[in-house]
Amino acid sequence: MSYRTLLLIVVLVPLALLGGAKALGLVIPIPQWGRDYVLRFPLVEDVASQIELPKIEGPDDPSRPLVVIDAGHGGRDPGAIGTDADGRRIEEKAITLALAKALRDELLRAGGIRVALTRADDRILPLPHRPEIARMLGASLFISIHADSAGERDDVSGASIYTLSDEASSEAAARFAARENDADRLNGITIGGTSANVSAILVELSQQRTQEDALAFAGLVLREGDAALAFVPQPRRAAALAVLRAPDVPSVLFESGFVTNRTDRARLTTPEGRSKYAEVLARAIRVYFARRSDVASGGE
Repeated sequence: MSYRTLLLIVVLVPLALLGGAKALGLVIPIPQWGRDYVLRFPLVEDVASQIELPKIEGPDDPSRPLVVIDAGHGGRDPGAIGTDADGRRIEEKAITLALAKALRDELLRAGGIRVALTRADDRILPLPHRPEIARMLGASLFISIHADSAGERDDVSGASIYTLSDEASSEAAARFAARENDADRLNGITIGGTSANVSAILVELSQQRTQEDALAFAGLVLREGDAALAFVPQPRRAAALAVLRAPDVPSVLFESGFVTNRTDRARLTTPEGRSKYAEVLARAIRVYFARRSDVASGGE
């Protein structure tokens, strides 16, 4: 059957049916909103109602700081892909989960800090759910762990750390200000009952404070990892990453290295290598919370 013949059938047959129905006086019902056979697809999903919150481990004391660790990718999304010397496939999702668990174990070993993982197994987790888990749990810090790929190049290596760019931060603040269900959850500031303009200003201020805290933590990661980890040139970076857009939880994305580089891959896939990453990040976390505690108590 030719394309022209198929097109004529698709166009003319429905017209013929409609014409015949009209000639016979038949009425063909037109779908209307509200009828059972009409499917509705909401334009804005209620993300919070779909989330299964993970277990919080560590001290049974809600006054202790809570770190939410996000292992990037998972399930049918493998992330970046590399191949080891034996030709075996290396997937980012497995690397990030192993690093997340290593960091969790290191924090729990030292004590004093509560920890939750956005995923503790190989499952797909929608991107909007990841920072929302941190918000719903009232996290003090959110760390999303990833690994990178340089494609065919194997000479690119090193870790980097991302915070939200200024422009993206302002966009995120505006979006959160428009959401009624976020009315009183911003750094302890109650914005319920305020005008739209006042709410927008308060959310913007909250976002600025959150970004300052995220930048401070990113600096600590680079300082603590200077002698222990290999970083790319100019490792402190900013981007419009959706996973970092919570307005009231300091958030960073840690790119641990390149799965396409032999040296990085060895660090990322061995217990000894993962231990170094965990120790660096855990030290940075402890210093970060120690400084915040000192400021809160009026210290220098």
